[in-house]
Amino acid sequence: MLTFFDGRRTRREFLRVGGLTLGGLTLPRLWELQAQANSDGRAVTDKSVVFLFLQGGPSQFETFDPKMAAPSNIRSATGEIATSLSGVTYGSTFGRLAKLAHKTTIVRSFRTGDANHNIKPVVCKDTLDANLGSLYARIAGTNHPTSGMPLNVALFPRAVDSDTQPGTMNFGRFDSVGSLGSAYAPFIPGGDGAFQQDLRLNMPRDRLDDRRRLLGQLDGLKRGIDNPADGQGLDRLRQQAFDAILGGVGSAFDWAKEDPRTIERYDTKSLVNPESISKRWKNHNNYADHGASLGKLLLLARRLCEAGCGFVTVTTNFVWDMHADENNAPCEEGMGYCGRPLDHAVSAFIEDIEARGLSKRILLVVCGEMGRTPRLNAKGGRDHWGTLAPLMLYGGGLNMGRVIGQSTRDGGEANSNAVAIPNLVATILQTLLDVGKLRTMPGVPSDLARVIAAEPIPGLVG
Repeated sequence: MLTFFDGRRTRREFLRVGGLTLGGLTLPRLWELQAQANSDGRAVTDKSVVFLFLQGGPSQFETFDPKMAAPSNIRSATGEIATSLSGVTYGSTFGRLAKLAHKTTIVRSFRTGDANHNIKPVVCKDTLDANLGSLYARIAGTNHPTSGMPLNVALFPRAVDSDTQPGTMNFGRFDSVGSLGSAYAPFIPGGDGAFQQDLRLNMPRDRLDDRRRLLGQLDGLKRGIDNPADGQGLDRLRQQAFDAILGGVGSAFDWAKEDPRTIERYDTKSLVNPESISKRWKNHNNYADHGASLGKLLLLARRLCEAGCGFVTVTTNFVWDMHADENNAPCEEGMGYCGRPLDHAVSAFIEDIEARGLSKRILLVVCGEMGRTPRLNAKGGRDHWGTLAPLMLYGGGLNMGRVIGQSTRDGGEANSNAVAIPNLVATILQTLLDVGKLRTMPGVPSDLARVIAAEPIPGLVG
């Protein structure tokens, strides 16, 4: 949220307000460039992506592929529940999502490629070692051409709850940009990056208004001398800069402006009582943070997409690593801490998007960096497994109400229609970008063009 407070600033510092600096370019200049691109036919669609990253690696069995006909040491530890799709079941923790299965697509043949803790597919070699949203921003620009909304945002629990812990970066940087350049890094609300500081206005509102009038007078005098024909466009661009500072962008980041009934529907805090979480697990604070923040993070993500943001990464702290060791709960208990808030928050998001008529404009992707071993360990947990992982998609104008691919009998690998990270990345980027226009767009790095043009997940388009 934008803030105002007293403080002395020099005239030179004020004059920078009219050209708020973002990633090395002034805000009016960014909008000017994007406006020019619009007139030429941009390679950007009107769609947005929310990527909900389940850090720690969720189990395919306790989520979307229960395998209840398998032996007891393989099948879902939480049992299964029927869904709105005939013959399709989910793990029993997902009661709300089961009723919405006809609105989603599940991929049961998704392979992430290794069993290491990292943040693939959000950041990996298949995204050029950059945040996936940064690839989009490299084409679309860093800010919305009208509102100034950042086009690439990463949300951690502190974006909605200051009592939660800092975002986990131990296994990879969500703000990585690879070789793209720091200008394309995601904006992280509640963080301390340069963009966050640029959105903070260190002067009272009345002093800003005085200086805006002065700046307008100086600009008017200069235009009369230099080039009177350019005045109207400059006024528009400068007004957009002030509008971004004074309300539009900041308001979108304030989820508390929602109808209280909407906030209540999203709210997951009551589902995980910190006092009820077993203190046996070192991750108990992470479980509490996950429960406290996940619903409001998805509500904030929806608000940002409505305001023009193109790519939102959402993640809570490290909770899905269900080894049943000193750090983590076993699968059955862990799904109570993690799965129930996920079921509540994602179903609220889907129902909200449907009610607002945004299902063709917003694509939700839900997955983690890996899956879990086909066999439960001796303590009822599952260990790392890179050969198969759960994946759910909703919206974006793609084909929903289906299951793509099947796993083997033990749920350990793909048995048909194998899907890999490049297919998922291409699906996301081809939702956000017009590949036909992109081919004629000058200055697109060849490695980025190859990533975007890869084969998308079959069966989702058309």
